[in-house]
Amino acid sequence: MKIQEADAKSLLLEQGLPVPAWEVVRSADDARAAAERAFAAGADLVVVKAQVLVGGRGKAGGVKVAADADAAEAAARAILALEIKGIPVRKLLVGPAADIVREYYLGAILDRVSRRIVVMASAEGGVEIEEVARVNPGAIHRLAAHPHLGLLDWQARELAFAIGLGGAHLRDFVRIATGLVATMLANDADLVEVNPLALVRETAADGTSVERLACLDAKITLDDSALFRHPGLEALRDLDEEDPADRQAREDGINFIKLDGSIGCMVNGAGLAMTTMDLVKRAGGEPANFLDIGGGARADKVAAAMRLILADPQVSAILVNIFGGITRGDEVARGLIEARAVQTRDVPMVVRIVGTNAAEAAALLEANHFATAASLDDAAAQAVAAARSAAAAADGPGAGR
Repeated sequence: MKIQEADAKSLLLEQGLPVPAWEVVRSADDARAAAERAFAAGADLVVVKAQVLVGGRGKAGGVKVAADADAAEAAARAILALEIKGIPVRKLLVGPAADIVREYYLGAILDRVSRRIVVMASAEGGVEIEEVARVNPGAIHRLAAHPHLGLLDWQARELAFAIGLGGAHLRDFVRIATGLVATMLANDADLVEVNPLALVRETAADGTSVERLACLDAKITLDDSALFRHPGLEALRDLDEEDPADRQAREDGINFIKLDGSIGCMVNGAGLAMTTMDLVKRAGGEPANFLDIGGGARADKVAAAMRLILADPQVSAILVNIFGGITRGDEVARGLIEARAVQTRDVPMVVRIVGTNAAEAAALLEANHFATAASLDDAAAQAVAAARSAAAAADGPGAGR
């Protein structure tokens, strides 16, 4: 689960990390009021940033600096009119703009290969880290945190030296780097990223100029399957930006991931679902989704899963592969019959049901004229052939008239 920058900064603050003040607003008028408060608190400039769950906001015009409240209001109005990578901007972050001396990148990610939290740092901050990895991979330095103790101080110092940080800023860097790992562990996060981690210039109480490290931007991805341990984090889910299919699948208790193919898959069990997708590809097709209805699914859940699949206009054939253990085959068949009775478009479907109550399921499917298959290989081949036939019909003479 991705969360917005402002919410990510809140989690960093909980670990005591240095994050500049901000406010989240939804209108140009509220942005103006927030800017006035920032100026009253001593800010020379304010930054107005789009709150969308994609990168490249600055390049798209979603980040603007304003010298007064009028300019902040105008900037907010312009940003709220944007769509960034197809996502409309509905919220803004407003806060004092930093006087940046140097930008760095610092991130912590769950590396499933090494089964460790890996901390990454680079002196090339303020740009997309994926681009740095592509153009200059040697600029990214990595260390694996201790599995029980987190990132150790000597490891953090090693990273600081690798990106050219030391002296007066070394202690702050160690605190921030170890705090990123602590944030991951405290919230069961998959990713915690600060980009840029900036060296900023500020005016001290005695009027002198000082430099310090600050987390100017933050990105955090939470592990959905661990949210039951953190009930408060569920409230950070941004429903405005969540795909409607993903939201519906979550509400229906269905494990669903949309893909780019044309063959919708409905399966019970994650391993069987992955095998089904592999066999679809081996037969020459492309799966349109990963969908696991889970064990013991009733007819209503099967019907809900079918609605999810049919909501994807790319789906031109459907493959249902059910192994009845806890799940009863006849219940699945009833759900398929119910779903087909109300579906809004005609999509060919191939069904394979084995196991508990498979004979009852076969009788129901035959009575309702479903195409069935005895083996998974046969089912995959039939589904791929049906998708190709549908594509040929769509591209044939008279198509689109």
